[in-house]
Amino acid sequence: MSEKKKFNIEYEIKSSPRILYGFLNEPNGLAQWFADDVNVRDQIYTFTWDGEEQKAKLLGLKEYKSVKFKWLDDEPQCFFEMEIIQDELTNDVALSVTDFAPEENIAERKLIWDNQIDYLISVLGA
Repeated sequence: MSEKKKFNIEYEIKSSPRILYGFLNEPNGLAQWFADDVNVRDQIYTFTWDGEEQKAKLLGLKEYKSVKFKWLDDEPQCFFEMEIIQDELTNDVALSVTDFAPEENIAERKLIWDNQIDYLISVLGA
């Protein structure tokens, strides 16, 4: 198994940071685009896809700015973060995603994010 590498992707999203943020950190918001079902207890989020559960610890929250998680079964240095970036001049909003994957899986992982974010954009009606 090769060492995981950090990668970053950015998506333009036509939404206010306040609305977008709810979809990044609230279980019912995340369940609308990220996973089939999401439960949270004591900073541990349980994400369910097709009946399979995966748990992530919430590492950090910045209101209307970012959410950072770590999969419990992942390597210590790995995390995934979703950060809302707003251009001060144009007010354009982007969602920046930082994640880790083995080098040979990065393209595939980016495609998964592309699909998830497309879904998020459709949920937002953006």
